[in-house]
Amino acid sequence: MTDLDDIPAPQGDLTLKLITSRQDTNFYGDIAGGWLVNHMDQAAELCAGRLAHGRTATVAIETMDFLCPVRVGSVVNIYTNAQDIGRSSIKVNVEVWIRPPQERNPDELYKVTEARFVMVALDDNGRIRAVPGE
Repeated sequence: MTDLDDIPAPQGDLTLKLITSRQDTNFYGDIAGGWLVNHMDQAAELCAGRLAHGRTATVAIETMDFLCPVRVGSVVNIYTNAQDIGRSSIKVNVEVWIRPPQERNPDELYKVTEARFVMVALDDNGRIRAVPGE
């Protein structure tokens, strides 16, 4: 989570890049918010899993606001940035930026949403375990 910038840009590493299709839409032809949350969760798990050296699970999603709708054919870019690493938990900032289908400039991205995912490291039995030190 960052303060507002004059020229906003994605923060973190590009973790997932997807293209939206008609099967992902709601009744109005926009991409369903749940579809975005699902992919944000996957990106957070990829980021946390690298740091935890294994399985992680989402235990909380902090504030999320949607800034604009996502249309079919948009390229969805999901960025992650691990912020706080605790004994067994990792907080991952996740941002979603899109390039709408009619956008002519391939470098022009629009921010859709951001959230902080709280992930916990799990062992093979699904019990909480410590995150290994680097």
